[in-house]
Formats: sequence, structure tokens, C-alpha cells
Amino acid sequence: MKYAVIVGDGMSDYGVEELGGKTPLQVAKKPNIDRIACEGLCGSVKTIPNSLEPGSDIANMSILGYDPRKYYTGRGPFEALSKNIELKKDEIAFRCNLTTVDNGIMSDYSAGHIKTEEAKIIIEYLNEKLGRKGLRFCAGVSYRHLLIISKDVLGSDAKHLKCVPPHDISGKPIEPNLPLGKGSGFLKKLMRESVDVLKDSDINSVRVDLRENPANMIWLWGAGKLPRIPLFKEKFALSGAIISAVDLLKGIGKALGMDVINVPGATGYYDTNYEGKASYAIKALSEKDLLFIHIEAPDEAGHNGDVREKIKAIENIDKKIVKPVYDYLVKQGDFRMLFLCDHATPVSLKTHTRDLVPFCMCGSGIDACGCKKYEEKCCESPCRKFEAGHKLMEYFVEI
Repeated sequence: MKYAVIVGDGMSDYGVEELGGKTPLQVAKKPNIDRIACEGLCGSVKTIPNSLEPGSDIANMSILGYDPRKYYTGRGPFEALSKNIELKKDEIAFRCNLTTVDNGIMSDYSAGHIKTEEAKIIIEYLNEKLGRKGLRFCAGVSYRHLLIISKDVLGSDAKHLKCVPPHDISGKPIEPNLPLGKGSGFLKKLMRESVDVLKDSDINSVRVDLRENPANMIWLWGAGKLPRIPLFKEKFALSGAIISAVDLLKGIGKALGMDVINVPGATGYYDTNYEGKASYAIKALSEKDLLFIHIEAPDEAGHNGDVREKIKAIENIDKKIVKPVYDYLVKQGDFRMLFLCDHATPVSLKTHTRDLVPFCMCGSGIDACGCKKYEEKCCESPCRKFEAGHKLMEYFVEI
């Protein structure tokens, strides 16, 4: 039996006035995704427990079959793991965004979706100017980077901090959303120091050779230490692999002992290599029992409030990933395919919500429930509802 799980990050939405009250999922042309819904089971899943904040880290842990209330310790450690950064016992990993702040307002959580090559130069410069023993910056992809701090330097542990993700405060004042709790004073000082560093003539002379960009402040969040977590193969008796452009998902996959497959041209944005993800997925499925494919583009469109790009991303997923993977699986015989989003990222809100999200699955041993399309209305379906998100994977592989 072969299993494929395809996650369109942040696809679910609310009705959009521009679309006549319909959602991007309802408007998008997605015959291949709808085919899964028609042939199989639809329903809803609660990927975000009430006690935790809505985010891709929490949601995707749930989808992979792990209760985040038990295993989640923070986003930073997973991203560090994806980059082969071994955290010492006294070290805490923070997600470090390059952002744009104008007159005290978070105007862009991604610094214009800064290019990785330029971001690397900036992070290295920040490390040169602000790094020290027990504090180092590590370059990632685009605007997504890391800060590793020892507890001695921070003067606290991650559990005592409350840090707000920058994409949650787009267009809002930063002051009331700065870190809180023990150790927050040090973080706020570091964030303010970064503003001065990013004004330096030395770093700005480098930017002239690249492109003008608006990165003018770091934003720290997602703090944590690496969790102890059972391997996927031990939990489900299946070999697994994961494909994603973002370090977070790669890190989660690595923590679970899954093979992490890097696809050339996978950017985590609108221009990601959809065809490459499908091609690498098919190859992986010839060797592994279960493949988990994550696509970030719909979430980025939601954060940007861009309904047209969200629709386009959904259509690209349908045509360039779902179709070829489905066609390959059908030829193999016994298979199951699960399609869903991890959380909603409504274009009207530009941030994540904890709403139930729709799923659909088809394949061997899965009977059709009568649904005709994959959309938010699947959440109203009486077919199947999972109040505990981590139970969905158990159901999917053990029906």
C-alpha cells in the first residue's frame, strides 16, 4: 500500500466580497482535488488544539499524527534541526524574520520576500555586529532565519516568554506586540539594535550590488528547545518522506525520522517549483510507504491578502501536483491519498485562524460519502469529523 498526503498551507478561507461571497477554494478550478472528494470521504479536522496558537508547526504536527499538546516545544528547534544545527542543552532556538517596520507599524513580515542570497549577506552581517559567545544568527531561506541563544545570555527559558509571530500583526503597531515575559527585555534590546545595524553604510553598500530591499528590523519569535518525539516508522510502522520548501516542515520531518527531500527551485512562495515537487514525489513513492507533500504558496497569498494569487496557487497544486501524483498512484494499485489544508489563512485577516479545516481522502478501502467538491462546506458534512487532529493520520493509514 502506498500513501500520499498533500497539504496546501493556509488554503481554507472565508467568503470574499470580491468573489461574490465565495472562497478561493470554491472559485478555483481544481478538478483533480474534487475527484478525490467525489471518489472518497470528506469531512473536517481540528488541527489546532484550543490551548495552542494557530500555526503551521502545530497544525502539521497534528496532521502527521502527533498530539502537539504532548510534543510541541516551539517552532525554532525544528527549523534548527532542518539546518543540521545541534542545540546544546542550554540553548534556545528562535525564528528570526527579516521584516519591514515603518513608523512603528509592521508593514511587511517578509521584507518584501527578500531573496535568499541577499538575506544571507544581511544575516552574516548581523552576526558579525551583534553575535557573541552564546548568541549566533544562522541564515535560512528568504526572510526565514534563526537566532540561537544560551539561557545564560537570555537570562530565561523559552517557556517564560510570549512572542508574537510577525505575520499576525501585519499593518499593526509593533510596540504592543513586542516580546513579553522573563528575558523579553534582552530580546527587545536586540531587535532595536538590529535597526541600527541594518542602517549601516557597509551593509547598504552591498545591497546596491543586489537590489534595494526594505529589510530594516529583525523579529524574534517561535522560541523553544528540541522535543523528544517518537519516530514516524515506530509509531505507524511505515517508512516516510517529506517534501517542503520551508525549514519548519523539513525539521519536523527530520525529527520524526522521515527522509527530507530537497527539490531544486522549491521556494516556499508563488514561484515554487510545483512540477519538481510532483516529480520528486513520484520517485519517493517508489521507495517509501508514505509521502507528505507541503506547499506554502496559498498561505503566503493569505498573509499578503492576495485573493488572486491564492486561487492561482490552489489551481497550480491541483494541476501540477495532485494530478500527476494521483495518476501514478492509480497505476500502482493499492493506495490511499489524503488532501487537506493545515489551517485557514483568510485573505481578509492576513493571519492564521483555528477554524476547522476540510479534508478529503480516497483510495483502497475508502467508500464514497457523496461529496462532490472539496471546499470549506466539507466541514459541514456529516461524513466524518475529527476533533483531535492527530487522530486523522491514524484513521487514514489504518482504515
